[in-house]
Formats: sequence, C-alpha cells, structure tokens
Amino acid sequence: MGQLKPWQVRLQKIIYESDTPAGKAFDIALLGCILTSILVVMLDSVESLHDRYGGLFFVLEWLFTALFTIEYILRLSCIHKPHRFVFSFFGVIDLLALIPSYVSFAFAGAQSLLVLRALRLLRIFRIFRLVRFISEMRFLTVAMARSMRKISIFILFVLTCVIILGSVIYLVEKDNPGFSSIPQSIYWAIVTITTVGYGDVAPSTPLGKFIASFIMLLGYGIIAVPTGIVTTEMAHAYREKGHSANACPGCGREGHDTDAKFCKYCGTKL
Repeated sequence: MGQLKPWQVRLQKIIYESDTPAGKAFDIALLGCILTSILVVMLDSVESLHDRYGGLFFVLEWLFTALFTIEYILRLSCIHKPHRFVFSFFGVIDLLALIPSYVSFAFAGAQSLLVLRALRLLRIFRIFRLVRFISEMRFLTVAMARSMRKISIFILFVLTCVIILGSVIYLVEKDNPGFSSIPQSIYWAIVTITTVGYGDVAPSTPLGKFIASFIMLLGYGIIAVPTGIVTTEMAHAYREKGHSANACPGCGREGHDTDAKFCKYCGTKL
C-alpha cells in the first residue's frame, strides 16, 4: 500500500475531516449545494415553474451533477482503499445521489429520484462535530440490531392476535357489510390495535363494540413493548466503550474506538 502524496493528504483533511476551517467550509458548501439541488428538483416539479424556468432548472441540475461527480471522484482519489468507501454507508448514499441524473438519459422521469440527495444531509453530523448526536445515533443502531430478534417474535405474536381478533369480530359482526370477510376483519383489527382508527369500518353490535374497546386498550400496551425492548438495549449500549468521530485515511469510514490505532474496517493506521 503506497503512501499518499502531499496533495492527497491535504485534500483528505479538507474532505473527510471538519476540524479545520477549510474542512468545515467545504462541508458547509457541500450541504449548501445539496439543499439547493433538492430545491431545484422540487421547483421543477411545479408545472407553472417548469414551463417558465425549465431551461434554467435543467442547466442548474447538470451543474450540480457535475459538482457532485467531481466531489465523489476526489473522495476516492485521496484515500488508500477507495473500494472501501464505495461500499460504505456514505459511499452508497453519494453514489445514489449521482445515478438518477445519468439514468435520466435512458429513462424519462428518472430525474425525480434526485431527491435521494436529501440523504446526504446526514453529513451535517460531521460538520458541527455533534459527537453526542453521533454517539446517540450509533447507540440507537446497535440497540435496534440487538432488539431485532425480540421485536420479530413480538410482531409474530401481534400478527397472531390480530388474526384471532379479526376472525372473532367477523363472526360477531356477520351482518355488518364492513366485515364482509376475514381478511377485511383482520385489516380492521390491525387499524384498531395500532390506534390508527381510519373509521372506514366500525362495529355496530354491543359485543362488537366491546371487542373493539378491548383491542384499543390492548393497542396501547402493545405500543409500549417494543419501546421497552429498545430502551433496555440502549441502556446496555451506553455502558460500552465510546467511539471516535475521526475518519480513516484508508477507507474514509468512522466509528472507531477512541483508543484505536488501526482502522477496524481496512486495517489502515489511524
């Protein structure tokens, strides 16, 4: 693995780090371009504005596409292992921000997908070094991953409940046209147990209303269970070692332990 050239090192500090004035200015300018490009796409979707300023919007969109393409290439040119960045979270997002413009050559209407660039606004967490928020986001990710098995089992339990309750309400409200089938009744049970309550279907018999009241109350308890599962896992995550927000010079990825000497993704010395 060859050493980076001086210009690559300087470029890396500007693009991947925001501790310096130049790095922070670069990221803020990037966010400004992202916001403006999204605004252009949104305004271009308004028919009256498209008819009047369509040409200007077209030029601006390709100008932003060119800028983002150059920025993406520069990101790859100043790290040891570009392929690591390409398949990283932010790397995939950056690529998704570019694809729609080039795809629009072959498929009309693909430019509407340019709103995917809004995902790049996640970089705002790096700009202002909101380490607390970065840590909270990581804790939430870890907690959700660890909770997935428990939540999956819980969802299976809820699905079983709505199937049973939907079947029961179908039998109770057999003369109600709103409960014309078991799938329709299960739909009503799901809407009710999640406390959404569209109101398009409602029971009319006293027993049906009692069952509906039971499902509504049950819904509040069901909502609380996943919250408790995730909260417990977050408490465990808080006890674990913290992470550094510095980017790896090899692959550009973050999330290393504060005392790490080498990147845990590509092995490059930090």
